[in-house]
Amino acid sequence: MASDFPKLALFLVFNLLSANGKRTLVNQILEDGYTVTTVMDGHKLNINPHAVHFRSGSSDLVGINPFSGDGVKGYLDGESGTARFNKPRSFAIDRRGNVYVADKLNHVIRKISGSGTGVTPIAGGYTNRTGALDGPAQNATFSDDFELHFVVETCALLVSDHGNQLVRQINLKAEDCSGSSSSGGELFLLLLSMNFIEIQVKSFKSQTN
Repeated sequence: MASDFPKLALFLVFNLLSANGKRTLVNQILEDGYTVTTVMDGHKLNINPHAVHFRSGSSDLVGINPFSGDGVKGYLDGESGTARFNKPRSFAIDRRGNVYVADKLNHVIRKISGSGTGVTPIAGGYTNRTGALDGPAQNATFSDDFELHFVVETCALLVSDHGNQLVRQINLKAEDCSGSSSSGGELFLLLLSMNFIEIQVKSFKSQTN
């Protein structure tokens, strides 16, 4: 009988957990009035979107294709086809189509030009170490866990520096915040990879239209 006790105890624990799970679902309070609709099918476009950003403008899809070389992570600026990144965390896009990358394990914020001509650092990375130093971009330091958000009203990047528990700001160039605007909306689908090659602009229409 004693040998059956562990089995009985496990049975009781399992049933208690199951019952608690059911009660959680039963007691869940749902707010009505919301509908889920698919606006883009990555299978049809042969892409795997990582994140979506919206801004007023044309209906273009900006995709960052995976690097087609040896796939080695690291740090390399210059030509977009040979640039290397190390664990990119998040992305932001300005009014000119420039893509800013939070290259977290390189502790640097980098810019992929909207014309796809090259990759350059705009803040951090000079000392190749983590930190929370403000000031001129080349001297600034970041943690290894931070994200970016573009704020058009202030023409700036907000940096959510999780590792340092800080929100920081980088003022951008005025010309990068004065892009043309047209009717409709614009969805940017960012394809995450260890490395990147170039930016391609493709026509995209919401499936709900």
